[in-house]
Amino acid sequence: MATWTIANLERNVADGGVTVAHWRVSEVDGDYFASSYGTVGFTPDATDPSFVSYDSLTESDVMGWVWANVDQAATEAALAAKIEADKNPTSADGVPW
Repeated sequence: MATWTIANLERNVADGGVTVAHWRVSEVDGDYFASSYGTVGFTPDATDPSFVSYDSLTESDVMGWVWANVDQAATEAALAAKIEADKNPTSADGVPW
């Protein structure tokens, strides 16, 4: 199962509007691990009734914003594919001695 987290937030100091969310997702299957990292930019509007200031946010709030902009299913599928490729390699390198 993939684990999503918010690694960092960038914000406007004046109104607490979040301008960038840095996200990370990782998946572990036994000894195999895959992860991805990205950012999503926002244009906060403190006059919008749905505006939430930095001080009032939860990680769940920001994850909702991220998932509205990032294809969660495709990202998790790519991690699972990476793990499967690591488990079942189709090529290798090295020398026989």
